[in-house]
Amino acid sequence: MGLHKNYLKVGHNASNQLFGLPPRGPSGPTPLSMLISQGAKFNNSRLAVIIFGIATLIAGVILSSVPWLNIFIMKNLRLWNGTLSFHYWQRPGVTRLTKVYIFNVTNPEGFLTGEKPKLVEVGPFVYREDMEKVNIKFHDNYTVTYQHKKILQFVPELSVDKNQRITTPNIPLLTISTQSNYLGYFLTKTISLVLTATKYKPFISLTADELVFGYDDTLVSLAHRFYPRNRRPMSQMGLLNGRNGTLTEYATMHTGHTGMEKFGYFDKLNGLDHMPQWEKEPCSSIEASEGSFFPPREVTNSDVVYIYDKDLCRSLPLVYRHPVEKDGEGYFLRVRG
Repeated sequence: MGLHKNYLKVGHNASNQLFGLPPRGPSGPTPLSMLISQGAKFNNSRLAVIIFGIATLIAGVILSSVPWLNIFIMKNLRLWNGTLSFHYWQRPGVTRLTKVYIFNVTNPEGFLTGEKPKLVEVGPFVYREDMEKVNIKFHDNYTVTYQHKKILQFVPELSVDKNQRITTPNIPLLTISTQSNYLGYFLTKTISLVLTATKYKPFISLTADELVFGYDDTLVSLAHRFYPRNRRPMSQMGLLNGRNGTLTEYATMHTGHTGMEKFGYFDKLNGLDHMPQWEKEPCSSIEASEGSFFPPREVTNSDVVYIYDKDLCRSLPLVYRHPVEKDGEGYFLRVRG
């Protein structure tokens, strides 16, 4: 029995040492200073665990209720020099193909005598369009001004022969004839004499490359020389002549630093806050994007965004149809009909 008690005593002492408890038994009273010290250590540890648990709970509630990912995306989406969005905005890196189809008039003489025109579609003539933005300048009101630079390169493996000849209506002559009522008597008479002297014809024969990128024309040269600067055409006539190289048009757009509601939308176009070609809104409005950025739908709460069409010189409404998956989540948009 005595040996058994000694084993129990040794076991109790070992467990007490392991868990930091005072030994049991008649080993003498524990000093008051030690009780206070041990009690303080135990209470501080419990308090630290409780505080840490409460802090973790509060942090979890805050992190789960705040859309940190959206905030991070919105912050980095804003346009500024050197940011990732600026890099993709300046050089989109998207291969864009422009396909041109031309109608060849096979009976020009018969048409002039009253026959219906006989047309044969020729094409496609495919051009790869490399785009970048140049002459970029950021302003203190968080807008940026820039110009487009587009280089069109012929893609022969996707095209028909660009040097084949095509008979087409004389576009400058048709343009003058539609504007003759607004030119005045003396100017109209002068143009008539020029057309007679140069033996101008209503149909001309050109290569497809000339028709697309430019050819010399007497009427176009005169208009380029004498028209007011804001209405002056190019020095040559060409369907895509004004799209190759640095475009004369310059735009100022919102960068998103003062709010994402108008992010990517024009502030001014050629220095104007409207399009002078149209008399009233919505046609004259420039509240539209050139296509690089749109205001986030989560911010505007709208199913409609606007895009500027340079060929039509006006903005077009695009309506959200449904979400799509294309290298991530996106939206399918269509022009509102």
